[in-house]
Amino acid sequence: MLDEVADWLRRRSWAAADRPLPELLAAKRASGATVSVVLPALDEEATVGGIVATIRRELMEAVPLVDELVVVDSGSADRTGQAAAAAGARVVHRDSILPELPALPGKGEVLWRSLLVTSGDLVCFIDADLREFDPAFVSGIIGPLLTDPDVAFVKAMYDRPLETDTGSIPAGGGRVTELVARPLLNLYWPLLAGFVQPLGGEYAARRTLLEQLPFPIGYGVELGLLVDALELAGLDALAQVDVGVRHHRHQDSQALGRMAATIQLTALDRLTRSNRLKAAEDLASPTLTQFTRTASGFTPATVDLSTLDRPPIATLTGRDV
Repeated sequence: MLDEVADWLRRRSWAAADRPLPELLAAKRASGATVSVVLPALDEEATVGGIVATIRRELMEAVPLVDELVVVDSGSADRTGQAAAAAGARVVHRDSILPELPALPGKGEVLWRSLLVTSGDLVCFIDADLREFDPAFVSGIIGPLLTDPDVAFVKAMYDRPLETDTGSIPAGGGRVTELVARPLLNLYWPLLAGFVQPLGGEYAARRTLLEQLPFPIGYGVELGLLVDALELAGLDALAQVDVGVRHHRHQDSQALGRMAATIQLTALDRLTRSNRLKAAEDLASPTLTQFTRTASGFTPATVDLSTLDRPPIATLTGRDV
């Protein structure tokens, strides 16, 4: 791990409990900042209502932390919109936002359009398929933005158990993160190697930053926003907050394959733009940093990677081949 990343991990990684709600409310009053929470949703009738109800009850009615709660429905065939509205969200259909520009399918498209129908100075994105939802997913990642003016973009970090019909595998989720996104970031954007959940759908940012960033329309949106935020704002403006455990619906292997391919294309697009199709020059010996949960939180472990090629046997001198 680069020394700069190790230093960033010490200074820009927190737990949600580090900033209790009274501290956040005081900071919010002092700054005058407003907070919008956005849930992009497609066929999430089973879970969206519970998330909306928790946010409204705990962070709007019990305490005035969230000012605006919006669900953007991207064409659900079930009762996602009705469930969200009944629980207290303002529901907006994707196609009604900027209707002169035909909508394209994809999560990133929905997030991009949501900026046109929300007004908060701070925007918090939350996936709509979470179960056992904890309001700390919102308050935790909003916290650094309210209390530190130098922070502009905050990702949630958490354990992702892989839950199957036969049981739960701790930290078994996040397969595309571990197999695709983390290697790509370590090799090409090593300053981002400290993010525990770079593809997580729970993150918050200042509107002034989000409105300057391009949004990949599909599954590559999380990687694209993270890379572009680094380029525009610098590493010290980025942060992450531990919010515990994320329980959600898991995708099948074919869906994961489509996600992985889209993320790779998003990375290649950014590498092409910056003429960086080779690994970063400061990585003479490329490394990979991975994370495990320990008693002290998420602990990094870094391994060296080798890509050395041995020459064809036929080219060796002194051999009769």
